[in-house]
Amino acid sequence: MEKATIQCIDCGRAHSPGALYRCECGGLLEVVPNMEYLRENVSCGLFDSRLRLRNPPYGSGVWRFRELVHPFAGDEDIVSRPEGNTNLYRHKKVSSYTVIDDICLKHEGENPTGSFKDRGMTVGMSEAKRLGMKQVACASTGNTSASMAAYASMAGLKPIVFIPDGEIAFGKLSQALAYGAQVIQIKGNFDDAMSLVQESSNALGIYLLNSINPWRVEGQKSIMFELIQQFSWESPDWVIVPAGNLGNTSAFGKALFEMKELGFIEKIPKIAAIQATGANPFYSMWAKKAGELPAVQHPKTIATAIKIGNPVSWKKAMKAIKYTKGLVEEVTDQEIMDAKAMIDASGIGCEPASAASVAGAKKLREKGAIDKKDRVVCIITGNILKDPDATINYHLGRLEHIKSTYGNKPVVIEPNLGSVKKVLSISS
Repeated sequence: MEKATIQCIDCGRAHSPGALYRCECGGLLEVVPNMEYLRENVSCGLFDSRLRLRNPPYGSGVWRFRELVHPFAGDEDIVSRPEGNTNLYRHKKVSSYTVIDDICLKHEGENPTGSFKDRGMTVGMSEAKRLGMKQVACASTGNTSASMAAYASMAGLKPIVFIPDGEIAFGKLSQALAYGAQVIQIKGNFDDAMSLVQESSNALGIYLLNSINPWRVEGQKSIMFELIQQFSWESPDWVIVPAGNLGNTSAFGKALFEMKELGFIEKIPKIAAIQATGANPFYSMWAKKAGELPAVQHPKTIATAIKIGNPVSWKKAMKAIKYTKGLVEEVTDQEIMDAKAMIDASGIGCEPASAASVAGAKKLREKGAIDKKDRVVCIITGNILKDPDATINYHLGRLEHIKSTYGNKPVVIEPNLGSVKKVLSISS
């Protein structure tokens, strides 16, 4: 019994597994699991039983769902740190800020390299190893490059990273350099880098590991598998996710479809994809009910992880939004940084792009799309240390066109107890 096939999302043509990302017709490829095989081999009970296991590969929050993310990978193929097993957080500050009683944050910044990218990368890198590839590449605004470099070096493969010149946070660039990647800076934006890495990979036999790679999406599905498992296989009402290249939006819809087909869940939560106003092609398409994506030529946002004007996965993402009866929203950089300040002040912390989910939840609650009593999960995509400059400059009031609404500026004092008492408003 064939465990899965690779198919084009446009023409439906089947492809044999290999170093492929697009069909001859130009459409993206996706992994289509054999549901008959899965119904015979997996269950909620099986995945729950693996929770107590710590040995590879099942200690990973991705490979615990092995049959659902890569049924072809053998133990010798798997490259894992491990990843996943990220926590859910609730805090009254976030609840009060969004005016949603039951809101929690799933913190993907707790993955090994500090972002959700590790989930897709472990599966994508395992496929590269299975295929016997020697070099791997990606275009990145930061998190993908950090993750790919780490996993490639772990697997003994050569990582090559294409980045837009001057448009990557140092916290992320430092990881790519430290993990040994060959970093190539492109005189252009992310979309220019993405175009060049695809051309280079095809011409030079390099395995491409952006979210155009169908196995990346398979790994990112595990966020949703794990989330629903954490809720004892009961669905929340909403899952809200920052939207850049739209890999997570696509992956979440695919995961929910598969869980529904397998009988793991009864209710399908709505997905809300949140874009930054300055990088909002998917939102524009949604708002105008357009049939094609209107690319943003010069995307601009402080949330560098979602600073993408021409996301490759928009067709898959739109399918996910429609399937879950979800929606797409946009938020300003001001809304993003204020939401980040609330998340940070709750002791949870995140990079700017992550906060788009909470900013989006607040906006959708104000619009009445989300009810005060709905169970809402916001995906926090990256660690707070991914972009420390944005955090510091917000609190110091140095961000252009952004007000430090919840700023926490340091106070300079003379080195004596009286000055301390004055600052702390304690009388002598």
